[in-house]
Amino acid sequence: MSHVGVPRGTVRKRRTLALLTTGVLTIPVLAGCSSGDEEAPRGVAQDIAPTARQAVADGSTVNWAIDALPATFNAFQADADSATTRVTEALLPTLFPMDKAGQPRLNPDYLESAKVIEREPKQVVLYKLNQQAVWSDGREIGAPDFVAQWRALRGKDSAFWTARNSGYERIEKIERGADDLQVRVTFSKPYGDWRSLFSPLYPKEITGSPETFNDGARTTLKNTAGPFVLRGVSKADGTVTLARNPRWWGDKAKLDTLVFRAVAPKDRTKALTDGTVDVADVDPSTADRITLARRDRGGNGQPLTHGPGADVSPAAALYSYAVAHGSDEKAAEAEQAARAKNRKAVLAYAAEQKALRDFAVRKSLEPAYTQLALNGESGPLADDRVRRAVARALDREELARTVLGPLGLPAKPLGSHLALAGQPGYADGSGALGEQNEKEARALLADAGWTRGGALQQPKDTKAGSEAEKKGEKEGEDGADADTGEEKKTTGGAEKEENAEKKDAEKADKDAEKTDKDAEKTDKDSEKDEGKADKASRDEEDSAASRDEGLYIVGEDDKPAAHAPAATGTSAVPALAPARHAAFQSAALLRQAAAVLGEDGAVAAQDKQPGGAAGAYAPAGTPAPAPAAAKGQLGKDGKALTLRFVLPSGPGSQSLRAVGDKIAAMLEKIGIGTEITKVPDESYFKDHIASGVYDLALYSWPASAYPATDGRPIYAKPEPATDGSLLVEQNYTRVGTDHIDQLFDRAAGELDEKAARDLMKQADARIWAAAGSIPLYQRPQLVAVDKKLANVGAFGFAAPRYQDIGFKNRQAAGSSADRKK
Repeated sequence: MSHVGVPRGTVRKRRTLALLTTGVLTIPVLAGCSSGDEEAPRGVAQDIAPTARQAVADGSTVNWAIDALPATFNAFQADADSATTRVTEALLPTLFPMDKAGQPRLNPDYLESAKVIEREPKQVVLYKLNQQAVWSDGREIGAPDFVAQWRALRGKDSAFWTARNSGYERIEKIERGADDLQVRVTFSKPYGDWRSLFSPLYPKEITGSPETFNDGARTTLKNTAGPFVLRGVSKADGTVTLARNPRWWGDKAKLDTLVFRAVAPKDRTKALTDGTVDVADVDPSTADRITLARRDRGGNGQPLTHGPGADVSPAAALYSYAVAHGSDEKAAEAEQAARAKNRKAVLAYAAEQKALRDFAVRKSLEPAYTQLALNGESGPLADDRVRRAVARALDREELARTVLGPLGLPAKPLGSHLALAGQPGYADGSGALGEQNEKEARALLADAGWTRGGALQQPKDTKAGSEAEKKGEKEGEDGADADTGEEKKTTGGAEKEENAEKKDAEKADKDAEKTDKDAEKTDKDSEKDEGKADKASRDEEDSAASRDEGLYIVGEDDKPAAHAPAATGTSAVPALAPARHAAFQSAALLRQAAAVLGEDGAVAAQDKQPGGAAGAYAPAGTPAPAPAAAKGQLGKDGKALTLRFVLPSGPGSQSLRAVGDKIAAMLEKIGIGTEITKVPDESYFKDHIASGVYDLALYSWPASAYPATDGRPIYAKPEPATDGSLLVEQNYTRVGTDHIDQLFDRAAGELDEKAARDLMKQADARIWAAAGSIPLYQRPQLVAVDKKLANVGAFGFAAPRYQDIGFKNRQAAGSSADRKK
């Protein structure tokens, strides 16, 4: 599956990030918090059709789909991605790969042992290397390779273009042990996650100098030490071809060649049916087609009940036949062409379904989780009470069911930021924030000053049309987004302040009424509204006219894409009137507001702007709140509580958009409006999330066996830069505290694993209470695999054993790419 919503370069990688604090948190007692049983739940088992090596045939080729060719083969560079990880796992040493339970396990292909041999005065780790371990050029793997990688990644030499140095900066020195097969590493301060280091391990020829490190491993790897070697890269064909390593000392690879082929997620179904690939992560729709193909195998030639034309009723089919053979030649010709096109589509679909019978869908949970990120840098979410209210409004079980339920996977919401279900350190810490409770969510918002009538209130200590109001409106302006083509409009402040009489307001009403095609009906509505105006101003909830005042703004018609003034009898300058007469203008202004509203009252995403909708005018002294489209939407100081919700728009992100829609509906129930903006996948992170141009967003983080190292940068308090900005790197929520930092630091230096896990549970409880990141569910992993292949599929936590992958005995017959399915 495409990693939509996963930051580039983070799939199964260490990450370097920083966070922004939003102040002191008011939280319950957090030590040992848990909302469920203390016993960690089991994870979902991997699904790879495990088969003993003796039952797997030697030879043949497997084609494996990846999203794109690797940007680099250097896993420590900033543009390394999931394809980098996939390829280098088969080529380079990983000393402690993750096992099925998400724990690091010693790899006997490279190590005989590795352990802490001294704790005082300094921590010392002794690695004993497998004496058969050699690079593909025949040189032994040894201390010089460890030393070169440490010097490149410790962060002291800026000439090395590295993306991370976590742990390497704690090393004081590396020495040869009693012989060439021993490597002695001394740390300047304790480091509990020492197993995370030197994986993957590169040869000294790559890491020995900035030149070779920066450029030597971007497009090729001449020296490797895995079950495969790199045979070649073809940009024209979009392939990376690996061949069996003749110097490999471990279990011999079953395959002759392993080809990683770049196939876009939208093209995966076609690639499977025409035999281009044998293994591919797929989306739920392709998985469903494979399931249907297997089900239809015994159909005895009966027409398919799905696909093109399957939804045509007998009556519609009869009508189509009648038109195609009728006396109207022109209509008959068009209908015959349509029927021929449909027959062609039906035949093509049937052929694809027949080919898909040769595949199986292997599914598990991916070692990554999806979260709702709340940007706490500014705006309403800078207040931790508002963030906690958002979190308390969410039904996380329903959100998990939306994604995982239809796939037959356990739909339990994730309870930790720092471990996944099944890992030893997992505990549900969501109790530190509290369960879903709309009443308490509303109470939190009320405590933060967001009330039902707040969108209509004049900001405190601010006169209408004052310089302070103008300044606030100017700061709220947004520009056009060139990458997405999305135009974000802004509204100007009032040009001047004047005291008008009631007759001026009535004249404005009459002028506005001339723009309505149905003037007579509107006049009657206006008279009714005038009679109820005083009551409406006193009780906003009981008056539709008063509620709709939230749509009024002080604006100008010369804004891009703003609606033009009335064509006849209406001045281009907005009519002004005293604030106490605002209700009298309700009916007339509603007609103008309707031009920018949908039938349900929702403002189109491209028309939303701070301060309200363009083209609707209010009298002098009226504040400029945003549209209060949701019934009962809250506001404060004349501004409605509306959050910008950014989502990716690509074909691989349907589930994220479905979850986003449900979240918006849940927030509407407590009076929070959302402005959903859908942007292209390629600009989602760079132009919106990383730039902080959002309030709410959905994206994923990969799992880690080393939460003290990998989790700290994500949740740590940011450091101010010299220019006054904040260094947030990839920490997009910008929420953190000193206490969280301290817990991570203590855990990283703790050599007792149980004590380190306890510290991580405390840190997780604090992260929940900060409410910058709300874990929702573990991502599904759906892999389409040639049903004859063994030891490959949905791996879950575990790293693949590439040398064990192959076709089952008596069923492998040459390269799968040559077979016509």
